[in-house]
Amino acid sequence: MQQLLNGIFIGSIYALFAVGFALVFGILDRLNLAHPAVFAASAFIGIELVTVGGLPFWAALPAVAVVGALLGLIVERVAFRPLKGRPDAHFAGLISSIAVAGMLIALLQWRYGAETRRFPADAFPATRFDVLGAQVTLLQVVIVAVCLALVVGLTWLVARSRLGRGMRAVAENPTAARVLGVNVDRVTATTFAISAALGAVAGALFAMNVNSAQLTMGSAIELKGLAIIVVGGMGSLPGALVGGLLLGVAEVFAVQYLGSAWRDLIAFALLFGILLLRPQGLFGGRRARQV
Repeated sequence: MQQLLNGIFIGSIYALFAVGFALVFGILDRLNLAHPAVFAASAFIGIELVTVGGLPFWAALPAVAVVGALLGLIVERVAFRPLKGRPDAHFAGLISSIAVAGMLIALLQWRYGAETRRFPADAFPATRFDVLGAQVTLLQVVIVAVCLALVVGLTWLVARSRLGRGMRAVAENPTAARVLGVNVDRVTATTFAISAALGAVAGALFAMNVNSAQLTMGSAIELKGLAIIVVGGMGSLPGALVGGLLLGVAEVFAVQYLGSAWRDLIAFALLFGILLLRPQGLFGGRRARQV
């Protein structure tokens, strides 16, 4: 039970990170490889808001989301919008986003240096609970609650709100959406902002969970995020949630029973097996793009 709960907790962070990937891909058919850099940057910013700004973690987390949204707007404006008229816009945007990610990591190294940074020891209460014989911390409960709340809220936004209708129209056919009066540029920018805000919250929660922020932390989770959205179904928000939880649980059990060296091998072998049985992903359909 303890390992299952641990897998759910880490899988929640994976899922929140992957949902940001899935949102941009599902609506805009773009793969934003600057997303891991926003994940890393937000962890450092969250630590600075707590250590230097004196904010409690519960207040720093929304601030980190706002900073992440601003970074998402910058990524969209710099890496993707100037290339949207090109015939190779998909590939060019992918390469451009890698360049923006490299610049962001360089700025982080200039500002914070290469050393690992940590939250203060008292940044979050060390409260623990007994759940069916397993130990659960208050932080882990908060991580799962925040993840579920954000994913459910985002799903409602896409399915029910006016903005969501615009997103679905752009996902279906951007040209037709523009003819029908949808401001495609605004929807695109908003999509990037929401995606980056989710990645930012995931970065701050991950850094708090392991009490460590490093420049390479985004690269370590990037492949996992890509694997999750493929397994869940390209562009599927529920698929990203379920895929993240599956990956987290698989990792934890691999470490428990086989050793840490097997963690990535077992986890990705499980995801590969799912793809063999269902190539379109767990929540994918005939269409390659869905929201």
